[in-house]
Amino acid sequence: MVKKSRYLAWFEEIARTDVGVVGGKNASLGEMVRAMDAQGIKVPPGFATTADAYRSYLTENGLDEGLGARLAELADGRASLQQTGASIRAAIVGGTWPAAIRDEIVAAYRALGARVGRDDPAVAVRSSATAEDLPDASFAGQQETFLNVRGEAALLAACRKCYASLFTDRAISYRQLKGFEHQKVALSIGIQLMVRSDIGGSGVMFSIDTESGFDKVVLINAAWGLGENVVQGTVNPDEYQVYKPFLDNPALSPILEKSLGEKERKLVYAGEAGGSTRNVPTSKAERETFVLSDAEILALARQACAIERHYGQPMDMEWARDGESGELYIVQARPETVQSRADVGALRSYKIKDKGAKLLTGLSVGDAIAAGEVCMIESAADIDRFVDGAVLVTSTTDPDWVPVMKRARAIITDHGGRTSHAAIVSRELGLPAIVGTGNATHLLHDGQEVTVSCAEGDHGFVYAGIAEYEVEELHLDAVPKTRTEVMLNLANPAAAARWWRLPADGVGLARMEFVISNVVKVHPLALTRFDQLTDPEARDQIARMTRGYPDKADYFVDKLAMGLSRIAATWYPHPAIVRMSDFKTNEYADLLGGRQFEPAEENPMIGFRGASRYYADAYRDGFALECRAIKRLREEMGFDNVVVMIPFCRSPEEADRVLEVMAANGLTRGEAGLQVYVMCEIPSNVILADEFAKRFDGFSIGSNDLTQLTLGVDRDSAQLAGLFRERDPAVLWMIETVIARARANGRHIGLCGQAPSNDPEFARLLVKAGIHAISVTPDSFLAVKQHVAAAEREGS
Repeated sequence: MVKKSRYLAWFEEIARTDVGVVGGKNASLGEMVRAMDAQGIKVPPGFATTADAYRSYLTENGLDEGLGARLAELADGRASLQQTGASIRAAIVGGTWPAAIRDEIVAAYRALGARVGRDDPAVAVRSSATAEDLPDASFAGQQETFLNVRGEAALLAACRKCYASLFTDRAISYRQLKGFEHQKVALSIGIQLMVRSDIGGSGVMFSIDTESGFDKVVLINAAWGLGENVVQGTVNPDEYQVYKPFLDNPALSPILEKSLGEKERKLVYAGEAGGSTRNVPTSKAERETFVLSDAEILALARQACAIERHYGQPMDMEWARDGESGELYIVQARPETVQSRADVGALRSYKIKDKGAKLLTGLSVGDAIAAGEVCMIESAADIDRFVDGAVLVTSTTDPDWVPVMKRARAIITDHGGRTSHAAIVSRELGLPAIVGTGNATHLLHDGQEVTVSCAEGDHGFVYAGIAEYEVEELHLDAVPKTRTEVMLNLANPAAAARWWRLPADGVGLARMEFVISNVVKVHPLALTRFDQLTDPEARDQIARMTRGYPDKADYFVDKLAMGLSRIAATWYPHPAIVRMSDFKTNEYADLLGGRQFEPAEENPMIGFRGASRYYADAYRDGFALECRAIKRLREEMGFDNVVVMIPFCRSPEEADRVLEVMAANGLTRGEAGLQVYVMCEIPSNVILADEFAKRFDGFSIGSNDLTQLTLGVDRDSAQLAGLFRERDPAVLWMIETVIARARANGRHIGLCGQAPSNDPEFARLLVKAGIHAISVTPDSFLAVKQHVAAAEREGS
């Protein structure tokens, strides 16, 4: 496609097929300018030098032979990586521009200024290697970028440095790792008008979940100022997740996650006249404010989807918001190179068992667990002392660290987000990493034994000592088909996407209380009755957590709706059965500000819990917030697959009162397709099953509570453990009876519990009794599928 000149082409003259001419980065920019402007994708204007310009620069400066000799010395072990890189870079920077190439760059720079009406416009000068941004190798951060470059002399100097950056230590090492011949790779330079994101914001986004490979979300990271801080991982950015399938409906706002990052600093222009950049601290207001509005999050996500559709593959993009115009720009787009190429035939499941004290928390990269001794490296100058197989701990893994990163067992950093360069390279190397811990270099020390766990959701944990853990291979090609639905029990929204490839029939039990205790963390009445809260420490904490919410109750609704949305999204449109909160009073009391609002009970297990709370004055306004969250989840976010389930409903009269309160809060059974189920966990649910069936659309058997209350055995009692059996004849009679009554009334019936996982005979009994669905934990899914398939074959 390139046609204008041997040495230079404007972006609009370049297509994605021109990788060999202008490198992956510039080919992609040209493709977007040419093909996507009509779709509203804005790319700052600019031009690129060609691979021929690079080769001519080397040849006319007599550098080819010298480069070859130095690389041969490195290959033979006669020179170190650092010596080789430094000497090659010095030789390239010391070269002079061939007149023809220099004149074309200067003329194009002047023409760019004329296009935008500015003399000496500020530009970004970016390296684009001809082996870069390929489907199987990202080359992320291997070459240099120079921002806010102004004036012809500064531009030519930055271009020489770009050429030299093809031989950074990290780039040489990466090419060796990926099997590319050094002198067969050329470098193109992209000269692109700067977006004033120094006074706006910028970041990175992926059209796929970077950790699980879940292909129905867009992941966006954002920080104030220029984007290099996010790319290099020197700040902890905001993080947003958006559900892609609903983006075509402008009435919906399918933002699954909004996480506020510290955003400790921002990269800004060092001066209007001299160019260059500098980092400055962010204000307290900036740290406490999301960089992007909801409308901007959705707009960027739609652009990510359009770019992905055009390229026909998951994409990794950089974006910038101009602080003067408010416009959103895409400044880079490249193929995602890890999850899109992952083996989808098997899942490797890590489960941590005996572990030491939790030392640190950060963002998890990957889903593995690793253990070893800490090796603290605080400067790239000290990487020679790294011990192979150690856990690398540093403030931030700058691209210069790639040679040592590939020798590590795991990586822990103080700073960085999930889309930082450190995270991208760790992911590509298949290493578990925890980024953005805040103080790993302060708390850990050389030689300390630690376990790095990235297998527990979005957050990774560093534990003291060498923990015991197990690894299991789940082969998806071995999953049998069954008439009986096999669904999943889920609690942690952050872990749901790890299991998205399991061919489950939906979520049979989503535990709302987990989201409340781990995401919301505040007792709902401490928000609705904040003015009555007497605990000064709780008041201060809640005030901090709810900053930005004029109505503190909206904090509860937002956090709960988004937490549950990540579970509902993973298997949409299959049903996601969300159980309304089922804390006991002692558990509610443990929520922030909760002790003031909860009674002390001798036996909370059969006390003020479940349905009895929802219509009681002592909790009615708390339940109203739960209803508001479900309404938002279904109607504003679009997850109409959510089924509401009422726990511990003791009588049909109580059911009527709950349904009345739900309707008063906008959740009317039957309206907008809303289904309401009831937990079957009390003998009265079985005895009066016909009456409950008139009020609910389905039943879910809670085998733990039903066994406890049928046998009168405390399920937590060690002394009575031998008497607690789901296969006791009395319990089986209860289960078989309610299955029969549910089916006779045309109601759905399932069971959520571990018994079918551990006991193939129990699964057989359920199938024989005619149960519609069995819901189990994800790690038990394949075993239960096999038990159910065997039972169905026996009964056919």
